[in-house]
Amino acid sequence: MVRHPVVVYPIAEGEGRRVRVDGTILGTAYSDRDLSEFLRRAGAPEPDEMVLSALIEWREDPPQDYGAGLTARG
Repeated sequence: MVRHPVVVYPIAEGEGRRVRVDGTILGTAYSDRDLSEFLRRAGAPEPDEMVLSALIEWREDPPQDYGAGLTARG
């Protein structure tokens, strides 16, 4: 189960954002769907709802912005 804040790093090289949970990089998200899948794999009980949770720390760039015109459900 996800108990630690999730960190979504700034947009890298124009698109995609690295996602970290409890010190482990889970991958690069290019949409909310990707982020939700990472959260599901990390044990989040309701990953789709968690995408908007205060447990997520969106660094530098706006929440749900994945770069290259990709936002939200991309």
